[in-house]
Amino acid sequence: MKVLPFTMLVPDDKSVISEQIELPFFYQYLHRHDEWQITYIEHGEGTLIAGNDMHPFQSGDVFLIGAKLPHLFKSNPEYFSNTKERTVKASSIYFNANGVLNALFNLPEMKLASAFLQKNKHGFKIPELYTKDIIKKMSDVHYATGSDLLFNFLKLINCLVDLNENLLPLCSEMYSSNVTENEGMRLSKIINFITENYNSQISLEDVANAAFMTPQAFCRYFKKHTGHTFVSFLNEVRINDACKSLISGRKADCISGVAYKAGFNSITNFNRVFKSIIGQSPRAYIDTYNHVSKVNSTTTI
Repeated sequence: MKVLPFTMLVPDDKSVISEQIELPFFYQYLHRHDEWQITYIEHGEGTLIAGNDMHPFQSGDVFLIGAKLPHLFKSNPEYFSNTKERTVKASSIYFNANGVLNALFNLPEMKLASAFLQKNKHGFKIPELYTKDIIKKMSDVHYATGSDLLFNFLKLINCLVDLNENLLPLCSEMYSSNVTENEGMRLSKIINFITENYNSQISLEDVANAAFMTPQAFCRYFKKHTGHTFVSFLNEVRINDACKSLISGRKADCISGVAYKAGFNSITNFNRVFKSIIGQSPRAYIDTYNHVSKVNSTTTI
């Protein structure tokens, strides 16, 4: 499970890569590449691991992922079952601003676009207000050929540059993408172990053993490369799962049931951790979600 290398195969007749996939689950390994990546999640749910941070994703989400940023769209566990009922579907655009498109991005007319990419070097999630327009322009790129592809790509870039909201980076500005291959292999193994076992009572010793490290060495390594302690990272993974369960609408998933399902062995601890990460109690989170859903439904009608 390597972070490096991951080489995009660029066709001889294209400077921008367009891809559409439909698979049982997303590519399983933490990886990075020289290209920027714009991905529209048509179908699928899970957690995007980007650098040293995590973001839940669902159908309809669009992400811009920075060049060389280690990332992984981790599908939810149910996508790895033996049934063929669930699939993921996504569309992506890849472009290398420092490679074949370097001359384009160095033009005076592209100064704003180049500055935008530099400012948002790790990427961000596209605000929901703008996803429809971005998705339309991604589709225009995908179906274009010849010079029209380049023209449509420029329209897509201009649409990104015109975003006028405060864009939240996918990971800390201080995060360094310079991860060696050996470090990447180990980090990928650690993250996969945690995301596959978070709902059981895994300990520091368990995850350190999975990484073939002593607990002390693991703590130093994990903090250095993720910015998290093992416990804080594990709690975020568990709370991410709990948030999805709380708003899933399944009547059986009461708050205590959600807590134990996510790996917490104490409802008191769950409530405390949930509030520290989300900023409100589980009950308030459900009420807020239901209120917003009701308002949106009324507005649509």
